[in-house]
Amino acid sequence: MPNIALRLARRIVVSIVGFTVLAIGIAMIALPGPAFIVIPAGLGILGLEFAWARRWLQKVKEKAEAVARTVTKSGDSTPGPS
Repeated sequence: MPNIALRLARRIVVSIVGFTVLAIGIAMIALPGPAFIVIPAGLGILGLEFAWARRWLQKVKEKAEAVARTVTKSGDSTPGPS
């Protein structure tokens, strides 16, 4: 029985911390701050206990990689032969 209580307590703590970090990250979209770092951190914390958060985090990672590829591709300004 104590094992069940411990798992429930962990799930509650992870939920509170994760949702708090996620909410702060969402607020940082409009407020100054690194929302693009805080939102994935919140999803990562929630992903410790929830499968939906792991799926969202995977989607965020894929989107960030696509944006990074686009930025690095457009940032290639290697001069060609003149």
